[in-house]
Amino acid sequence: MAKKNNDKNENKTVDGEATQILPVEQILPPSLNLLSIQGRPIFPGIFTPLQISNEDDQKAVEAAMKADGFIGISLVKDDKKKGSIKNLCAVGTAARIIKKINLPDGGVNIFISTIKRFKIRSTLHEQSPMAALVDYLDDEEDNTFQVKALTRALISEMKEISENNPMFSEEMRLNMVNIDHPGKIADFIASILNIEKNDQQKILETVNVRQRMEQVLVFIKKEQELLRIQKKIQNEINERVEKNQRDYFLREELKSIQEELGTDAEGTATDYKKFKEKIEELKFEGEIKESVDSELAKFQVMDPNSPEYIGTRNFLELVCALPWKDEVVEEYDLIKAKKILDGDHYGLDDVKKRIVEFLAVRKLKKDNKGSILLLVGPPGVGKTSVGKSIARAMNKPFYRFSVGGMRDEAEIKGHRRTYIGAMPGKIIQGLKIAKSRSPVFLIDEVDKMGSSSQGDPASALLEALDPEQNVSFRDNYLDLPFDISDVFFILTANTLDSIPAPLLDRAEVIQLPGYIDQEKMEIARNYLIPKNLEKNGLKKGQVKFTAKALSRIAEEYARESGVRAFEKALDKIDRKIVTELLTAQSASSKSVADKKVTVDAADLDKYLGKPVFDESSIKRAAKPGTAIGLAWTSMGGDTLLLESVSFPGKNGGLQLTGQMGDVMKESAQIAFNWARRYLIANGKKDAKWFDENTVHLHIPEGATPKDGPSAGITMATTFVSLLTGKTIKPNLAMTGELSLTGQVLPIGGLREKTVAAKRNKIKTILIPKANLRDLEETPDRVKAGIKFVPVTDVSEVIAAAF
Repeated sequence: MAKKNNDKNENKTVDGEATQILPVEQILPPSLNLLSIQGRPIFPGIFTPLQISNEDDQKAVEAAMKADGFIGISLVKDDKKKGSIKNLCAVGTAARIIKKINLPDGGVNIFISTIKRFKIRSTLHEQSPMAALVDYLDDEEDNTFQVKALTRALISEMKEISENNPMFSEEMRLNMVNIDHPGKIADFIASILNIEKNDQQKILETVNVRQRMEQVLVFIKKEQELLRIQKKIQNEINERVEKNQRDYFLREELKSIQEELGTDAEGTATDYKKFKEKIEELKFEGEIKESVDSELAKFQVMDPNSPEYIGTRNFLELVCALPWKDEVVEEYDLIKAKKILDGDHYGLDDVKKRIVEFLAVRKLKKDNKGSILLLVGPPGVGKTSVGKSIARAMNKPFYRFSVGGMRDEAEIKGHRRTYIGAMPGKIIQGLKIAKSRSPVFLIDEVDKMGSSSQGDPASALLEALDPEQNVSFRDNYLDLPFDISDVFFILTANTLDSIPAPLLDRAEVIQLPGYIDQEKMEIARNYLIPKNLEKNGLKKGQVKFTAKALSRIAEEYARESGVRAFEKALDKIDRKIVTELLTAQSASSKSVADKKVTVDAADLDKYLGKPVFDESSIKRAAKPGTAIGLAWTSMGGDTLLLESVSFPGKNGGLQLTGQMGDVMKESAQIAFNWARRYLIANGKKDAKWFDENTVHLHIPEGATPKDGPSAGITMATTFVSLLTGKTIKPNLAMTGELSLTGQVLPIGGLREKTVAAKRNKIKTILIPKANLRDLEETPDRVKAGIKFVPVTDVSEVIAAAF
């Protein structure tokens, strides 16, 4: 650190005798070798070392030492430019070199005593070593009270700064107090303050003592403010660090206390203690005990911020929530069960009868394993609601999930816990929600499962439904054997065609038929109308439907097998009535609740618009070459109008259109070959005609795929009608497969086909004689108004059709 220089005089000797003693300022030379410095200027009255490494500056030092030891020190204006007097500040500090030390690395270390300000007057030598004529600057002193006050203020403010700053040594404080000149006090303070070099140079260039002291006082105030802000920031940081340390120690201490007590901060039991108590209650054994205890031990030592913590916690929560020890009790009354089924569903007598029989065997046997029902029927006939009713009848929890469109087997068997966001499958989720080992599980839309690169859900479902395997069902997430053999599985599907055979083999199939118009009307009266009135904010009995209105809705607006379209029509009518009542309320004082509305058949055009189905939509075989067949689809029964035409062709043969499947195409070829043989044998056509003409068979609604073996006799009848020019009897339909020798083979879905025939105003149906047993099981209300003609050979069909 630079020291204050108190050497004021210089002793001169001549021939060894002392002469007059002169002040050092008076012997300063008129010219000075100049030393350039970077960084900050050096003020007068300072004793300080300087390290000289630049070769040009070393030359200046050598020149000064050869002369009288005096040198001028001036600040460089631009550090990037080369040494030149033009690049030096005009005002600098004259100094005397006290000592010079050569350093091992070739540099020079000098100790200087700064004496007085100077100003460059003219250049003697612009390049190294630089030299110039100079004028020495004296302080413009103003010995007033203002200067004295500024002196005291400077010393006082610097004491405050030095006391709070460990960078100021005791020696610096003493030097500052012992200086007896106001200007030198200002210079000393300016040299030790953290001031920009340009500001320090301005102070160096200020000759007036009062102005110099005022400038320094401003910088002292800035330094004080900077120190105050710095101290504030430091205190805040210290407080934060201390608080964090204190919080850390408190948390560690609290954690130790909680571990000792087994509680959290609110005094409730910790997760570990809860899991431990629950697991001990469950009294696991073998593999389950080993796996769960291992996970619990890991959970105890896990950091709550660890990524695995949440996964392990979720696993233990699932283990504790599953009904491992739930007792399976089969306590239900068959009479009560029948009442529940009758109360929830109109019709479906055969279905309800089979369900009650199923429950009776289950109750007597007291063995729940292998209890799987498969409810098959068109949409809207009540498959899901039947499942709910079974659960109510058995007094068991009910859980439903759909597998329609499912392509990932993990939805059934869960994801492995190695994956982030892993979850158990639907089976385990359902058991957790139901909180019972023997709930009723309804698995919807099993005929619409798919498969993909994620696996085959249908195959994964096989294990869950197999009574030989599901006693130790393993979910991928749980990865522990769980007995699900007590679960009562109910499956639903629209068709059996797309259900895998192994899955179908495990279930008891119950067919739910479509509804005829009379059944729809009864369902509407007993279930749909009250439900929709409540749904739309109307009171019971506020809207009444006449029998003709309900009959017309069934015939002209909702002909599908189920009752969903019927319910939508009723809902639409109720909404329009509510709108009318509220609109009329503003014009009348009568409350909406007091008004009653009766809907008749004639009102339906206003509420529902033009009929969706009318007389024009009824299929009629009114021309030769047409016949009406009956088909069964996933949407229920349907009527098909088969059309055929003939035209000259070189090669003859049969042409087919209408999106037919392979089975139906084969049936068409068999029917055509039989008709050809029949017509040639009876002299209606000769073989040459068939060689020269092409017969085209088409089934309208070509965009809809059709397949199945039940249209054989209808196709044969169509060909005979075309080639004989005869039209079949009105309101007649037929169903049955045809063999190549003319035998009529049995078909399926007779009830559904009969319902479809009634919708199409059919009066006579030709059926295979082998299907009479199905006809006996069909309710009388379905068969009412239709004549059934059993046939065994296609010749009987031809005789009855024309």
